[in-house]
Amino acid sequence: MEPLLYHSTNGLAPAVDLREALLQGQAPDRGLYLPQRFPRLTPEEIAAFARRPYDEIAFEVLRRFTVGIVDDTTLRGLCADAYNYDVPLEPVAGFKGRAHVMRLDRGPTASFKDFAARMMARLIGRFVQETGRQLTILTATSGDTGSAVASAFHGVAGIRVLVLFPIAEVSDRQRKQMTTLRDNIRTIAVDGKFDDCQALVKRAFADPALAAIPLSSANSINIGRLLPQSVYYFYAASRLAKPGEPVVFAVPSGNFGDMMGAVFAREMGLPIRRLVVPVNGNNEFPMFLHNGIYEKIEPSLNCLSNAMNVGHPSNLARLVAIYGGQMDETGKIHRAPDMARMRRELFSTAVSDEQTRATIQQAWNDHKLLLEPHGAVGWRGFLDFAKAEPLGDSPAVVLETAHPAKFPEEIERLLGFSPEVPPSLAALDKLPEDYDRMAADYGRFKDYLTKNYAR
Repeated sequence: MEPLLYHSTNGLAPAVDLREALLQGQAPDRGLYLPQRFPRLTPEEIAAFARRPYDEIAFEVLRRFTVGIVDDTTLRGLCADAYNYDVPLEPVAGFKGRAHVMRLDRGPTASFKDFAARMMARLIGRFVQETGRQLTILTATSGDTGSAVASAFHGVAGIRVLVLFPIAEVSDRQRKQMTTLRDNIRTIAVDGKFDDCQALVKRAFADPALAAIPLSSANSINIGRLLPQSVYYFYAASRLAKPGEPVVFAVPSGNFGDMMGAVFAREMGLPIRRLVVPVNGNNEFPMFLHNGIYEKIEPSLNCLSNAMNVGHPSNLARLVAIYGGQMDETGKIHRAPDMARMRRELFSTAVSDEQTRATIQQAWNDHKLLLEPHGAVGWRGFLDFAKAEPLGDSPAVVLETAHPAKFPEEIERLLGFSPEVPPSLAALDKLPEDYDRMAADYGRFKDYLTKNYAR
């Protein structure tokens, strides 16, 4: 079969295959890559996932996108290597309804970003080996992306990784997961916001003066991040829903890569009753869904759920495209999406820090459900949806995206105890940190890249 091609949301760049889409990261016209079509899974194929482990489900989903690029035997091995940890589906005790929390925090960096980063690193590492290229991965992070990407690419031959993070908006453990690595990993603490970090990265990709440095991205602007994130929606539905039964998914959202994984799964045939998309105080999306007017939040607000501190989610360009519209990288809408359909299929609400803290306490006191701030935003958004549209007998899955031990001070303050620390985090306190620091200034960043990576 011919490889599936990927086109840019800006519509001004040629379509490319998966290899080039992953290696480029962002399209040359500054758009984001989307599949030209979504392969479909039958209800029978989805139902059969209930009897298969996670890595085999990943293989069955991802091989629809890698056809003609990665052979099935190789892909099967990559999936088995990437997904060698548990994916618990925890029933919510005492909740009237079929609600579960899917804990995506059991990977090596205790974050849902492991699911995407580990597969992406294995694919890009293989592509780099095949082409003989050297590649520099630029990544902006507001929390967990940087640590997952750094861990996944650590030691991968032919690839150097540079991670930018806002110095004042990541937790100590999130920072140490990035800054204690060496070898091919380097980090820069930016005196600014996540949006500043993201803007520096995007501008570097589009700068012709940096053409001599082969650059790519491991942010969710790269399609290689989103495809693996579609898998766990199939996994959860196959285990919790009857064949063909629609599921409600609640996905705490910042840059909207994780929720786009659910949209991809839906486009591939997964029945989703409603996709709940709660955000923190950066409420540009629920306002857009409400009134059809998109306004970025500049600068983004610094909230307790720090990985979601995004005032202009990059993946909105993909979401708008799925609904028939066109949004450029600046957030300007050139063609309006089908807002009526979007409102039927999506539900979004903003959750304040005060509500986030109250939800952490309420979830523990009422259900013995331990949540960290991002999962609390997801749970509160789900409760808001269930109040507006009664759940009935529908199965529901709320995503918990980071381990509570990444936020020990907040858990201790709210609940009176510290969460158990997984082995992946326990050793961090003993390791020395090493990182650079820089103002949010593109000229200085460009000079840094030229000095350290143009060779």
